[in-house]
Amino acid sequence: MDPELEAFLSLFPKVDLADPAAERESYARLATSVPAPDTAGMDVEDAVVPAGPGVPVRVYRPHGARGALVWLHGGGWVMGDLETEHPWAARLAAASGEAVVSVAYRLAPENPYPAAMDDACAVLDWAAGNAVGLGLDPGAIAVGGHSAGGGIAAGAALRARDRGGPPIRFQLLNQPALDDRQETWSQRNFTDTPWMDRDKVAAAWRHYLGSAPADAYAAPARAADLSGLPPAYIASAELCPNRDEDIAYAQRLLQSGVPVELHQWAGTFHGSQAILSTEVSQRQIAELGAVLRRALAG
Repeated sequence: MDPELEAFLSLFPKVDLADPAAERESYARLATSVPAPDTAGMDVEDAVVPAGPGVPVRVYRPHGARGALVWLHGGGWVMGDLETEHPWAARLAAASGEAVVSVAYRLAPENPYPAAMDDACAVLDWAAGNAVGLGLDPGAIAVGGHSAGGGIAAGAALRARDRGGPPIRFQLLNQPALDDRQETWSQRNFTDTPWMDRDKVAAAWRHYLGSAPADAYAAPARAADLSGLPPAYIASAELCPNRDEDIAYAQRLLQSGVPVELHQWAGTFHGSQAILSTEVSQRQIAELGAVLRRALAG
């Protein structure tokens, strides 16, 4: 493990998804304890996308932004909201210079799949349809997310491809959860890794799927055909249960003719980029911003 990260291990709480309500409170305390982001160079606005029960979003629009990223937060499909994602969505907007639409999708187990996927796709449609009104290019819309949100983003890209829209320029997938089967080496062997391990991943999938079997939109690794998808950036953490499915998905995308940039971050663990004072975390956030800026450039 990266020595800088190792020094912070005691600050990461044990995650027990048996009590989602309690875990949401704990996650909120942890996520909002980081230093506040600088939003001076952007407009920040809350809105509700009129779909289903209404999907809350927060739009971060840096001055001069050209495109937009629809961003899905992490939290095992069980935790997270606009406030817990505020430090990261704002930093991603600042690092990229592009607009970020942070999505408060419905959470499991109260709202199992496909609720979160439906919300993500509704926001993608809204972002594409309202881009001009926001001063953005409707042809420069990306989708992305971290962890569970990365899996939702990958599934949304698949669904947009299969349904003929909206057009998506790019996928930005950070440590995405892609495969409910947990058959890879990292899923089978990472039983005591920090923050997220095999058992916690299994519990998250149970909450997300409920009584329904996984399809390719819920677990994109199950998709038989990955051709025709948008170019992707995929980041994996060395000590993360999702590591091997992320690498395998990147390889399958490449074999399907999809341009992919894959970065496997040595010495890191799932979610460790939240430790902002470490050099490797600063590099990760800067790279996500640079990749998005390059992907949405004219």
